[in-house]
Amino acid sequence: MTFEELNLEKEILDGLYAMNFEEATPIQELSIPHILEGKDIIGYAQTGTGKTAAYVLPIINRLSKDSYPQDAINAVIMAPTRELAQQIDQQIEGFSYYVPVSTVAVYGGTDGIAYARQERGLQLGADIVVATPGRLISHLNMESVDLSRVSFFVLDEADRMLDMGFYDDIMQIYRKLPPTCQVIMFSATMPPKIRTLAQTILKQPEEIKVAIARPPETIIQSAYICHEAQKLPILKHLFEESRPQRVIIFSSSKMKVKELDIVLKRYGFNVQAMHSDLEQPVRDQVMKDFKNRNIDILVATDVVARGIDIIDISLIINFDIPNDPEDYVHRIGRTARGTHGEGLAITFVDIREQYKFREIEQFLGKTIYKIPVDPSLGQAPAYEPDRYRSLRGRGGMRTGGGTNARARSGRPSSGKGHPGRRDKAR
Repeated sequence: MTFEELNLEKEILDGLYAMNFEEATPIQELSIPHILEGKDIIGYAQTGTGKTAAYVLPIINRLSKDSYPQDAINAVIMAPTRELAQQIDQQIEGFSYYVPVSTVAVYGGTDGIAYARQERGLQLGADIVVATPGRLISHLNMESVDLSRVSFFVLDEADRMLDMGFYDDIMQIYRKLPPTCQVIMFSATMPPKIRTLAQTILKQPEEIKVAIARPPETIIQSAYICHEAQKLPILKHLFEESRPQRVIIFSSSKMKVKELDIVLKRYGFNVQAMHSDLEQPVRDQVMKDFKNRNIDILVATDVVARGIDIIDISLIINFDIPNDPEDYVHRIGRTARGTHGEGLAITFVDIREQYKFREIEQFLGKTIYKIPVDPSLGQAPAYEPDRYRSLRGRGGMRTGGGTNARARSGRPSSGKGHPGRRDKAR
């Protein structure tokens, strides 16, 4: 379906065409009409399906077409992380290029000047506020924001916000909204806590489900079945065989990310870490440097997995198994997004992670190729998920020593990915 068929205003269409967007994605096709009609919705769709445009476009359309107060906040969009809030703000700027809609992004990790700028934007009455829960609560507590005339309330990646412990903040913000406010929720997963939240804040919602996309076949997926102590030697040999460029390594914790960053720097690789302990200006600079190719390797927690749009990643390495199969899809979906649509994803699986990895294979409906561990790195365990089911969990990274990590030579085979292409509104 084209955007012309969705009853959007000409100015909105002009902005889309200027950005080379013509065809709506399934979540946009299903969501936009309901939002234009003023209905509450709960949409189940993962990152990369175009869900940001699915709620931004109809909200901008209604703000530009109907009469809304110029001195009030008319829409609040909640996002779990600063990075996603920034990205949503940037997309709104592009979509609203030809319409007089004002926005302000409100998130933590900034200095006093930025906080004062946010405060002023809130008090003047921006049409759309994009905010993280904690920082908006801060402004509420300081009585620098009035939400009594908000017409649209959006929760993006609601499941992630609940996972991060923002339920009370969300409810505190929701209670400041007028009862007539249209509420829109998007979630990648459907756990009971999301259904409970939906029942609490939504009014006779339309439920929209887009099948959770499997990774495209253009992503070559493989895995090493190994011991925890073998992960780092395998990683080192991969990078010695082929110089790493445009690589993201995902790890399970901030501590592991910091350790990997230190060890890979010691090996001489051009690497930087990305995790929530970093101050916002540092995180912004790291992401900018990575996008500009000043950094070859980004080591990150899952803060990067959702909502960050980097189009030319060649390789994703899961140093640890993600929490669930859908997080695996989010992670490896960072590759195969550029010009040629090809990429490579490699996962390291130790014995405590085997059962979870089989769950990922079952979710994908396919067997992921297991790359043999070079014998010089020690004997690798067999792939026996049922045997290790009781050991589900994660071990710590050991940076050296041990029988399985003793070797420093031998290079397992690796591959290179190529950029992919985007042709729909994201």
